[in-house]
Amino acid sequence: MAPRPEAIVAFDGAALPFVRPARARLPIARPRLVRIAEIHQAFPNNQSSGIRLILTQSTYLLQKWLDTLDEHDRIVATADRESLERGAPEAFRARGPWRSFTLVDLETSSVQTVFAGADRKSTGQTTSALSMVEGLLSRAYRTSSAEERLRLCRDAVASATDSAVAALALASVCRERQELGGARAALDAAIRLAPDWEAVHYENGKFWLAIENLIEARDAFQRASELMPAFSSALGNLGATLGELGEPEAALEEFDRAMAVDPDNFTILNNIGVVSRELGRLAESEAACRRVIQLEPGFVFGHYNLGHTLFLAGRFPEALAAYEAGQQRDPERNRRQACRLAIARFANGDVAGAERDLWRSADSAPPDEREDLLLEAYEISQAVVRARPELSVHQAFLTRLASEIRG
Repeated sequence: MAPRPEAIVAFDGAALPFVRPARARLPIARPRLVRIAEIHQAFPNNQSSGIRLILTQSTYLLQKWLDTLDEHDRIVATADRESLERGAPEAFRARGPWRSFTLVDLETSSVQTVFAGADRKSTGQTTSALSMVEGLLSRAYRTSSAEERLRLCRDAVASATDSAVAALALASVCRERQELGGARAALDAAIRLAPDWEAVHYENGKFWLAIENLIEARDAFQRASELMPAFSSALGNLGATLGELGEPEAALEEFDRAMAVDPDNFTILNNIGVVSRELGRLAESEAACRRVIQLEPGFVFGHYNLGHTLFLAGRFPEALAAYEAGQQRDPERNRRQACRLAIARFANGDVAGAERDLWRSADSAPPDEREDLLLEAYEISQAVVRARPELSVHQAFLTRLASEIRG
């Protein structure tokens, strides 16, 4: 059934992150049609992944709108394909809330149109110009300059001291600029202004996690997930924090909840692989790691974690192949993983290759890190020799390790 004109509302994509759905002026008439122009502008991606404001991330923003709307309401949006791929690549993998959408290319233009079961011929809409705060925040998060972003967010807060959205946006950019005092003050203001808004608790959890206060981080992510049960990022971060706190079973429960919402989230799958391995569930760990690699072949820690799991299972040739695949894809050539690759070579009888990789990586590390790497390599090598006594003929490898550690 096509919506009546009075049931149609339109939003500018650039303003969408800074419009709280629960406070948006949605039509009373049903079913409603929400039209979003240039939705790619709702997902500016000018911050680093660990800092990026949750309001600009599509798996949160679209899920929040879907949670707010009724079953028969619809969302229709237009977007530029290339811009959408940069800001929300998950759209093209049907991740999370994107599973509810159908993406259709219009052959006659460069515009990508995103539908959610709505009649694309629907006409009529009500809309309003961007408010001052929405305009300032939209400009702030579209600029590539963190300094300019900070200035615009401060202007937004000054113009609307009662805006939780502005305070939250300011908190994120303060973290980006490593102004932790300003970030803490802005977060406290946002929580005071909107204590029942999951986004403020999620950003609060990120803050505590960054300064390694795991208890406060756990409580903040727990609150965010309680307020929004389909908030996959909150569930994933809660699980990761519980894992760090030594609660692996509880962590897996949260990861499972997150996967129910976003089953193709490779970072959560990677965490499942790690925690399952720590619990000795090697088959489950292997399955999760292989799924990570299938979903995201370029994610190097998917390969490294698979290698670690296979190594613990005593499947040394497969472990070696996985470690090598990780190193080939790793532009940073992670030193710890390179040393583990060396021990995988040793376990497969390639002592010359083990010597080459181990000392090249360990000798490039600062003294404290070098000692830690060599201690781990020594302990694992001893375990390998116990598992494969025929390698004891290469005692010189272990002797040199012990000598370097003592020296």
